[in-house]
Amino acid sequence: MDALIVQLTQPLSWLKLGFTLLVGYAVWRLVAALLQLVTPHVHRRISGVLRWLWGVGAVYGTLAAAVHTLGLSDVPLLYDQGAMLADGFRASAGQVVVVGSVALIAWNLVTLAARRIVPDTAGVGVAEFNRRTVRVQTLAAVTKGSLRLVIVILAGISVLQALGVNATALLAGVSVLGLAVGFGAQSLIKDVFTGFFILLEDQYGVGDIIRVNGGTLSGTVERLTLRLTVLRALDGTVHLIPNGQVLTVSVSSKDWSQVLATFLVPNGADIDRALEVMEQVAVQLHADPQWHSRFLAPPEVQGVTNLSSDGTELRALLKVLPKAQFAVGREFNRRIRVAMSAADLGIPGPAPLEVRLVQAPSGPVPNPAPDIIKIDERQMDPEAKKADPPR
Repeated sequence: MDALIVQLTQPLSWLKLGFTLLVGYAVWRLVAALLQLVTPHVHRRISGVLRWLWGVGAVYGTLAAAVHTLGLSDVPLLYDQGAMLADGFRASAGQVVVVGSVALIAWNLVTLAARRIVPDTAGVGVAEFNRRTVRVQTLAAVTKGSLRLVIVILAGISVLQALGVNATALLAGVSVLGLAVGFGAQSLIKDVFTGFFILLEDQYGVGDIIRVNGGTLSGTVERLTLRLTVLRALDGTVHLIPNGQVLTVSVSSKDWSQVLATFLVPNGADIDRALEVMEQVAVQLHADPQWHSRFLAPPEVQGVTNLSSDGTELRALLKVLPKAQFAVGREFNRRIRVAMSAADLGIPGPAPLEVRLVQAPSGPVPNPAPDIIKIDERQMDPEAKKADPPR
């Protein structure tokens, strides 16, 4: 006990103890993850026994390693077994296990940090959608992917060094190979640079509704990396678009949105009355407590915007929160349809086509007499012309 107290008074002993506990926890997590992969293929009781045995063994091994680290030779059993574990971890296989365990912990820490920064958005209302949320989600996803790539690269280099491979010469060869591949992978480099500027300028992000390249592809951005933009269309189709092929982007959910509400009334209807009804519907929808929080400004009825043979088009503008234009537009269409019908303003439709049927007169129809043309036969007969002396 006196030796333990003396060791605990030294700061270096605390650092050694902390590192030992970290390595023990990392090895425990690594083996626990492997057991989790084996669990579906073995009996449930066997899986439970294996996890229990591994937990007891991990605790005992960590305790033995801690005793050896603190130099507590007064506990010979744990001290000797801790020395055996230390010798094993100094070997190549032990170093590989330690590297893999630490990499697994770093991987889980990156995932946990990303979840804390970007909580689960399931069930979040439209009113909570804003540019900060979009930017945080996008940058968190890109940062998580980049950090995981760094973890894999560092773990791979450490494992190669533990196995005796000269990592410096390997990295030099990889650099030359990467330079050669770079000339042939210009499209990939273009994708990465375009994705970088998309993130830097906040052109769009995860959760935005966009149309790419003139509307050829559209949907909600599900994932955005330095190389790829993933869109989910309304019918569930997933579009994978390399960032280098994104030429023009139309964002429908940036800062604010607007409902372009139109209604077509018949040409014979009272236009002034129809405009009054449209304004009443817009004002009532704006004042409704269920919908008022989605508006950013009072509605604006612009009036008559188009004249055609089918009817007269009326238009109103509703400025709402991003991504709220679809729900507000559907509700406005429902209310304006009901209100126009109640006001007896009719339903617009195509212009009527008038067809007249005329009955033919009974009896035979007299044919007009043909014109009679008199032709002199001598004009038609050349011999007659020769025989007839001139007068």
